[in-house]
Amino acid sequence: MKSKLKWWQTHQVYQVYPKSFLDTTGSGTGDLRGITARLDYLRTLGVGAVWLTPMYPSPMVDNGYDIADYEAVDPSYGTMADMEHLIREAKRRDIRIVMDLVFNHSSDQHAWFRESRQSRTNPKADWYIWRDAKPDGSAPTNWRAIFGGSAWTWCEERQQYYLHTFAEQQPDLNWANPEVRQALYRAANFWLEKGVGGFRIDAIVYIKKPDFVDGEPDGADGLVSIHTMTADTPGILDYLHEMRREVFEGHDIFTVAEANGVSPEELSDWVGEKGVFSMLFEFSHMGLQFPEGEEIWCRAQPWKLTALKQALTASQQATAKNGWYPIFFENHDQPRSICHYFPQGADRARAAKALATVLLTLRGTPFIYEGEEIGMTNVAWPSIDCYDDISSHGQYQMALDEGHTEAEALAAVHAYSRDNARTPMQWTREVQAGFTTGKPWLPVEKDYRHWCVEAEAESEESVLSYYRRLTALRARLAVLTAGDYEELLPDDERIYAFRRTLGGEKTVTLVNFTLEPVNYDMALVDGLTRADGSYPEETEEPGTLQPLEAVIYTNCQKKE
Repeated sequence: MKSKLKWWQTHQVYQVYPKSFLDTTGSGTGDLRGITARLDYLRTLGVGAVWLTPMYPSPMVDNGYDIADYEAVDPSYGTMADMEHLIREAKRRDIRIVMDLVFNHSSDQHAWFRESRQSRTNPKADWYIWRDAKPDGSAPTNWRAIFGGSAWTWCEERQQYYLHTFAEQQPDLNWANPEVRQALYRAANFWLEKGVGGFRIDAIVYIKKPDFVDGEPDGADGLVSIHTMTADTPGILDYLHEMRREVFEGHDIFTVAEANGVSPEELSDWVGEKGVFSMLFEFSHMGLQFPEGEEIWCRAQPWKLTALKQALTASQQATAKNGWYPIFFENHDQPRSICHYFPQGADRARAAKALATVLLTLRGTPFIYEGEEIGMTNVAWPSIDCYDDISSHGQYQMALDEGHTEAEALAAVHAYSRDNARTPMQWTREVQAGFTTGKPWLPVEKDYRHWCVEAEAESEESVLSYYRRLTALRARLAVLTAGDYEELLPDDERIYAFRRTLGGEKTVTLVNFTLEPVNYDMALVDGLTRADGSYPEETEEPGTLQPLEAVIYTNCQKKE
């Protein structure tokens, strides 16, 4: 059965944040040559694809997600020749390069927008979303942008407002205009001709706009979240099927869409034979602390393990017969998973191994984010002024507007800032963790001499060594790739347990999410033997999971 799977279903995907991966010039910013230099390292993790966050020309208001040219490389990352070299060198190692398509919006410095804003009659006047002010001169609707503040910005040249789901420097493209859609498709096909192996599609749920009406305010600012008003608008799939026909079909690639707000019940419309994409990032397991949906950090609520298990199981079940699941616990927009999923005081290495066990034994394609494999954690800088992330500043202000103290607002930023995942990758014990010989664009974490690739490669008990063992195990056991999923102990608030089966092959994964020993019924693993685990085998006690312990059982014979 494993032979029937496609290449992107049998390997790990590794997400690279180019700005923070490896700097080869001393500029303090990572570059394309740095990624090429670490391709052999990525092979040790069983990586079959590398997803690059945007490396196009950009003013960097939102670290590259404000694109000024879809068919070029930002000089800070290198040249187009560097990009072509990376694609070739990756292919030599059976690794595909996956590009990030940011098609909901562009930069306000893109030539399209600079023309569009000049008048109401120019050739690109309708390439973005423009609306007149209300009779009193205020914004067309009371929508709040994702980064805070009104989602509308006034343009003097046109005497109109333009819409921006994110920052005001990121105007939304008008997908209702077929010329816009064709221009975006040409950009995607430009990269396919360069030899890329697929696309991650950013913020795609927002491209279809509904009627422009006010919503019920949900905050002290009198505004309503634009996510509530625009995400997954009926008719969006018509656009997406057109993109599939114009770009995706006929190519040996995979596509994965960021689709916050699409429920597991809707997945069959988005992925699989009748859908659009190969996989879909949905965030039900990432936003448990925001039960109302919108991620306003100062409103975070406690959550239970059963909620996490229910979310993961729902996604596993929804893609069991149709589509494929991208398994992830970290990316460039999320806090580090160790801090996100485990209580304060949790042993760092054990927590990282616990999540690695879930990541690499669930059904689907595992996505590893840079630094996750060495147990990198959140930062806690002393002032909001230390943070680069535009959303952190917006969330900080929202917290203050809701009556929180500066300390409370900063605590929310500490917990959820996107900068948590963007600090430089920690390679060696050398100055600046071997990331750069210059001044890094974000500070390197002070603990890097212990938590770095060089140090962890020297220890068989490190997080990195554990990742390498589990990716090798996954490659060896077909059941971990193609097997069915069944949750065990669904009501248990301490253990996440599930079984994978493929014909006569079985595995059982058991993970203790608490800081205390937990007993379990050995009948769960009857007839199985230990394949691997996060504690040394000689310290394990049958029927007991030690704090944060993870163990995998199987009936598959080990290779000699």
